[in-house]
Amino acid sequence: MKLCDSIRTIPDFPKPGIQFRDVTTLFGDARAFRMAIDHLLHPFAGDRIDKVAALEARGFIMGGAIAHQLSVGFVPIRKSGKLPGPRMSENYTLEYGEATMELHEGALQAGERVLLVDDLIATGGTCEAGIKLIRRAGAIVIGSAFIIDLPALGGRIRIEAMDVPVHVLCEFDGD
Repeated sequence: MKLCDSIRTIPDFPKPGIQFRDVTTLFGDARAFRMAIDHLLHPFAGDRIDKVAALEARGFIMGGAIAHQLSVGFVPIRKSGKLPGPRMSENYTLEYGEATMELHEGALQAGERVLLVDDLIATGGTCEAGIKLIRRAGAIVIGSAFIIDLPALGGRIRIEAMDVPVHVLCEFDGD
């Protein structure tokens, strides 16, 4: 089974010219989903991982499964306004504007080793914001893992420039 084949492409979504890579078809296939989780963890086998952090929203599906597999805690990094209580915020740039990601204060402890996951890396802006939040909490990002990379958008290079290893399962041309 080839994991990339279980990802559906939806043309012209959310706007004309965009090829949307839909991982929900992978999530719906039990064998492909299990294989994806196993393969995402493979390069980190033997590493100490204290927590898994994941980026909203599809990253939560993978992050929860990975945290369960590792028997470690799960930390959601959410879009602005969705976390109650004290939180840290990090702004990042989108194609047309700015957005904010947030992390609960106290969700991570100084020195904890964190694996950051999401479904897709495109420009890397959301992931960069997540890394900055994790580091501001005093934790260490030991790596990042994604099902899909869109190399033409440069996100992987951006994250590797932050000294964070990037592991991906599938690459797709274009955006």
